[in-house]
Amino acid sequence: MYEGDGAVILRPGIVASLVPSYSRVLDLGCDDGLLLRHFITTRDCLGTGIELDHPSLVTAMSARVLALGLDLNEDLGEFHDDSYDVVILSQILQAVVCPDVVRAEMARIGTVLILLVLNVVYWRSRLKIIGEKIPIPHDLPYPWHDTLSQSYAGVADFEEWFASFNLKVVNRVCLDGRGRPLRVASAAPNLLAGSTIRVLRSHWVEPGTGRNHS
Repeated sequence: MYEGDGAVILRPGIVASLVPSYSRVLDLGCDDGLLLRHFITTRDCLGTGIELDHPSLVTAMSARVLALGLDLNEDLGEFHDDSYDVVILSQILQAVVCPDVVRAEMARIGTVLILLVLNVVYWRSRLKIIGEKIPIPHDLPYPWHDTLSQSYAGVADFEEWFASFNLKVVNRVCLDGRGRPLRVASAAPNLLAGSTIRVLRSHWVEPGTGRNHS
């Protein structure tokens, strides 16, 4: 269970409620493929996952999920423009090498982007930092998403990042430290949300044509 410094055990039903039926779904870092399998069986979606970890890839394939052994940091150019309705990135944005590049590729590939992002300034994390004296730099010369400091980003940081790239947040679900929806956290997500799910709409414009996502 995630308690501010680990991985959320994501409940598939929470994300499935955000994915339209019959969507073409691309899951970046699909792990064992169970989330995609849930979309396929409960929402009649067409799902594709990419996963670099070989054991996870094998597990996903055994679950009858179309999973590709690709690196999301390098291989997203393999996908055509507007080839998916929904692109999902769950819990691993803070681990990608170039978040700006991955964000741009997601917006090019799909219309709706769903991101589950951990919140490092969640109140439990703040207590751990105080108790264990983990240093957090306050004077980095570059924005968090352009450095190796992605792991230090909180809810407010991500909101500013999305806005800077004209990504419209159409829904936000705040989760507690165990990955359960927590409505009260919406009042102060930077403090009370252990993680958040954002549903974003892309306004990507095809170069040279002026056409954008509908």
